[in-house]
Amino acid sequence: MEYAAGGFLHIGAVPLFSGFMYGAVGSYMVRVHRLFDLGFTRYPRRLLTVVLAAAIYANFFTHHFWIDLRWLLIAAVVVLWFPTMMYARSWRVTLRLPLLAVFAGVAVFIYAAENIGTWAGAWSYPNQAGGWELVSPSKLTSWFLLMIISVVLVTLVYPPRVPASVVVERPSSRQVADPERA
Repeated sequence: MEYAAGGFLHIGAVPLFSGFMYGAVGSYMVRVHRLFDLGFTRYPRRLLTVVLAAAIYANFFTHHFWIDLRWLLIAAVVVLWFPTMMYARSWRVTLRLPLLAVFAGVAVFIYAAENIGTWAGAWSYPNQAGGWELVSPSKLTSWFLLMIISVVLVTLVYPPRVPASVVVERPSSRQVADPERA
């Protein structure tokens, strides 16, 4: 990755604003959680999510000198979160959304923002040295996996819960986002 020259605040060749982009994702997740009173049903055990998030984070570094496990990790994400539904309150309406679709949607929006950033010249990737072109679609999987890490970190602060507006038919089933299961 190559960054536009002329910045004063940087570590090595990486300007500090690039780190804020990653920090903004986590901040966005916390803000969305509070604004939309997010709740979940059939949320996986938090211990499993923490282990998977740690493996995803490790893969971001190790894939440079070892096997890239991103597709295996994505499969694990699908298995773990497939039954999970997210509930978001907007005004007087509570929306019910499959959590995997939400992860994918946010990844697409971040990918679009990344393309806007490179088009505007904030930074560029090696394949854009001769002129602007779309960021590699493989970045979508990176952003998807980053969403997992961000969500897991947020659940350590705000444990997953079933929203009050959702009637749970079988409270003893996996449908309840039980903090004691963490």
